[in-house]
Amino acid sequence: NTGDYSAATNTGNYSAATVEGVKSVACSLGYQGKAKACKGSAIVLVERDDNYNIINIKAAIIDGDVLKENTFYILKDGEFKEV
Repeated sequence: NTGDYSAATNTGNYSAATVEGVKSVACSLGYQGKAKACKGSAIVLVERDDNYNIINIKAAIIDGDVLKENTFYILKDGEFKEV
């Protein structure tokens, strides 16, 4: 998704959600999904076990310091991990 104030959602296993526009949200909800966004935009990720049960969900705004912009993240053990 490239538009400002937009959202990219993905629910497939091993899928990715990417947003390039400002103030947008990349949301990946499938098994081992990943997401990336530009600074000032947000990512939302779900962590699932091997039976596809939801065990964690987390959202954050990309600040460029703690979470890098235009970098894919997964949710592992309840924390964002760069991939």
